[in-house]
Amino acid sequence: MYISGFNYSDERFADIQLLRYRLDGFEQLAICQKIFIYYLAQATLYGRDIVFDQFGKYNLRVRKTLETIYQDRTISHDTDEFKALEVYLKRVWFSNGIYHHYGCEKFVPGFSKEYLRCVMHEVEATRLPLNSGQTVDGLCDELISIMFDESFMSKRVNKANGYDLVTSSACNYYDGVTQKEVEDYYGALKERAGDNSPSFGLNSKLVKKDGQIFEQVWSEKGLYAKAISHIIYWLSKAKNVAENDKQRCVIQKLIEYYKTGDLRKFDEYSIEWVDSVDGRVDFVNGFIEVYGDPLGIKGSWEGIVEYIDLEATKRTKTISDNAQWFEDNSPVDYRFKKKQVKGISAKVVCAAMLGGDEYPSTAIGINLPNTDWIRTEYGSKSVTIGNLTHAYSEASKGNGFKDEFVTDEHIKSLMDRYGNVCDDLHTDLHECLGHGSGRLLPGVDPDALKAYGNTIEEARADLFALYYLADPYMLKLGLLDESEAYKSQYYTYILNGMLTQIVRISPGNQIEEAHMRNRALIARWCYDNGDAIHLYKKGEKTYIEITDYEKLRGLFAKLLVEVQRIKSEGDFEAARKLVEKYGVNVDPVLHEEILQRYNRLNIAPYKGFINPMMIPVTDACGNITDIKIDYSETYEHQMLRYSSEYATLI
Repeated sequence: MYISGFNYSDERFADIQLLRYRLDGFEQLAICQKIFIYYLAQATLYGRDIVFDQFGKYNLRVRKTLETIYQDRTISHDTDEFKALEVYLKRVWFSNGIYHHYGCEKFVPGFSKEYLRCVMHEVEATRLPLNSGQTVDGLCDELISIMFDESFMSKRVNKANGYDLVTSSACNYYDGVTQKEVEDYYGALKERAGDNSPSFGLNSKLVKKDGQIFEQVWSEKGLYAKAISHIIYWLSKAKNVAENDKQRCVIQKLIEYYKTGDLRKFDEYSIEWVDSVDGRVDFVNGFIEVYGDPLGIKGSWEGIVEYIDLEATKRTKTISDNAQWFEDNSPVDYRFKKKQVKGISAKVVCAAMLGGDEYPSTAIGINLPNTDWIRTEYGSKSVTIGNLTHAYSEASKGNGFKDEFVTDEHIKSLMDRYGNVCDDLHTDLHECLGHGSGRLLPGVDPDALKAYGNTIEEARADLFALYYLADPYMLKLGLLDESEAYKSQYYTYILNGMLTQIVRISPGNQIEEAHMRNRALIARWCYDNGDAIHLYKKGEKTYIEITDYEKLRGLFAKLLVEVQRIKSEGDFEAARKLVEKYGVNVDPVLHEEILQRYNRLNIAPYKGFINPMMIPVTDACGNITDIKIDYSETYEHQMLRYSSEYATLI
């Protein structure tokens, strides 16, 4: 149950709106569960510097320098240039570096090079991140090059067709190697390993030095050792207060993986984690998602701690209990279906702490593990993060979006009544069944689709969810109580994919992010391959009309059949053509229109979260007797506190 009177919206800057999320029901947890969550939360926060470094080799030095300037009270805070530096720093905090968290382009400072040099000389040199023997001017020259030169390391992740995606991307996963060298290196490892191979490259940086190519593994004794040692420390404390033996086994496996960097131990951990379903508390901690690597190999570090929303989980349990029915009745070719769906677990959870690549911008649903053979043989776990979706919904009330972009009063009514319900169901179906459905044909490389793999996988999960939202079986299961409810999701999905999501793109840029490419691909393909969607102008404004919802569902089914075939057969060329034709380009005239309409509404295109503070209460002997939750910390204070308390690599 969600409590009213909570202020979900907080600070706004640049293209960002900050929100807060509540930990509803936390007070009712047992003290041992609260302590378990607190220790896992500490392990989550200690990975922060890792993701900063992964997202760009200069990020930590930029952050440290700007924070030093920002906190120096001898520098005037009232000038326009200081205020511009403040906004830039807040964007760096939000994106875990100097590149936009979604578009991946480098931020353009609103202050001058001369100002940066001047204020760097005003602070104490000992507080700056100077390398051995480096002068302030030397550091300044280094930072000016990376921050102000738009042609130097200009994009964190470049997925543009026709480029060497490794050498043209600024992410810090590779050094001195080309795309071909990376693909050849890992291709050879997979060929030698055969079936059920580990996710080679997931937890390492690939380097070429003196003509030799080798991995620098992220582990307690390798790269990021100091950060990982802190993570291990808090995981060890968490293990001692875990709810059951299975959780203790899971944490021990994760610790062994962190200590050794052995990816086979990560697989062992993943198998145990999938089977750990009896506790109220769960977590993700590690090098997980590969969206930040243009080749989809390297895992960015992320952490999230969560506890089950018992009432809402009744909904996802209904879905997971019927997983075999959904798989059997999918429109895809029988060759690509799982004959027996195993180990599907789905829950609605409350996020208790976000970290790494899940903070401040975060997912609203998770399905793991990503390894195909583990999913096939052991299953997967899915969560919909209910308190985050609730925060998004509450913060958006009354923002004028529906009146600006939706003209159909009946659809508006359906959105008001069923928008939130269908949003959650879409997330449930996407994460629990969409990602968990289907199979690769024997011998198909899970990475066969290369740079297009993430987009195709997200399209597959979205199409699965969209297809089934309109199925009468949803009413039979009691998940919906109105046969037209699904139309609210169909309309908002097509509206987003065709029109409104491009507000997130900078003028002149193409769509790069995998989820955005997926949504554009689906909406534009359906528009181009049928007559269920109509685009029309009313004055100077563009609108959509769905003329036939049944036909649209048929188009979703048709595209799902093809996308599953591409995935199952590893058809790279078909994936490339589909994504490049429908998921990449932006109409500049339409783009300008959408930007102007959003600007008039004053809606921030992006949102992210400020974490609550967890404050241990102790007795006279130092034993923790309670964990208090505090929601009053400001964004600025939280970021500076994290940079002080959880700094490990700078």
